[in-house]
Amino acid sequence: MLAKCLYGFEDVLEKELRELGGMNIKKGHRSVSFVGDLGFMYKANLMLRSAIAIIVPFREIRVKDEETLYQGIKDIRWEDHIASDETIAISSSVHSDHFSHSKYVVYKVKDAIVDRMREKFGKRPSIELKDPDLQIDIHINKDICHVSFNSSGEPLFKRGYRQQTGIAPLNEVLAASCLLKSDWHGQSRFLDPMCGSGTFLIEAAMIACNIAPNLNRERFNFMNWPDWDVDLFEVIQNSVLKKMKDFHFHVKGYDIDPRSVDNARTNIQSANLEDFISVKEQDFFSSKKEGDFHLHLVSNPPYGERMPIPADHFYKKIGDQLKTHYTDTDAWLLMADHEAIKSIGLRTDSRNKVYNGAIEARLNHYSIYSGSKKRKKQ
Repeated sequence: MLAKCLYGFEDVLEKELRELGGMNIKKGHRSVSFVGDLGFMYKANLMLRSAIAIIVPFREIRVKDEETLYQGIKDIRWEDHIASDETIAISSSVHSDHFSHSKYVVYKVKDAIVDRMREKFGKRPSIELKDPDLQIDIHINKDICHVSFNSSGEPLFKRGYRQQTGIAPLNEVLAASCLLKSDWHGQSRFLDPMCGSGTFLIEAAMIACNIAPNLNRERFNFMNWPDWDVDLFEVIQNSVLKKMKDFHFHVKGYDIDPRSVDNARTNIQSANLEDFISVKEQDFFSSKKEGDFHLHLVSNPPYGERMPIPADHFYKKIGDQLKTHYTDTDAWLLMADHEAIKSIGLRTDSRNKVYNGAIEARLNHYSIYSGSKKRKKQ
């Protein structure tokens, strides 16, 4: 199988798969391949936090032009996988001199499938992009066409708990990937001081309690497959539920916008995590770390038009606030203005190039401590 992920988080997904029990794990570009049985496919869809989709390879076809693509797809026994009155969706990616456009490949694959089904049964499957019975993934690399089935269906960042969103909501898989990259596993108190609709808060609490991120999803595409085993899936679900654990600290969020606070509370309630997360209306720049304890801070500060002041001044304010009022804190900030980031005035422990949608960003780590670094190590 192949688990797809966001750029820069291949190592995070690889570690997740190893801990989950996958075999023959190999990192790729925005993906990690692995081996497992049917039950492991169910478990991967339920448990992986940094995966966007779980793809199951089905067939390889040698292609050199549109005719060999059409005939190779048409020769597949699609009737074993889809009924003539059911629905399909096709996605494609193309890296080949033989084909110049991925949409053209989608059309040819669709024509081959529906022509075969119409010739055999007198009717054909229809195209349905929202919730198809079978989701087909086509990847052409040079002269090899890889035909796969998407076991997840809708992308796995659609967890099922989000009821309200604010401006530029954070993708749930991106949030979870950043948290895992920051080595968060529930070992201390947690704060997002600019929490928006609460995505970092919810994903942090689920990691701390070892709650399967996709336990609330109602549908996966593998539920439409001929080998769908509802009894095995329920066994996997029950085993996942038994792995939940207590969290002995607390997750806290601030936001200066009252609407964002309301949205976050709605989403937290939808995720049934009110016991572990609290949110309040608070300006980060007038706050202080509460108590003498270690704090894990992860946040996605606003950028672009949402910044209240120019980016360099805004980031400088963040750095000054952390240095002055947040000692003994591991701060991880997801930021997009690469020049302005230099104004933060803190020593960077690590820099990670990632993408927030189409925006190139940096996930930077800053260790905030009192005294010298030498004394801190001692």
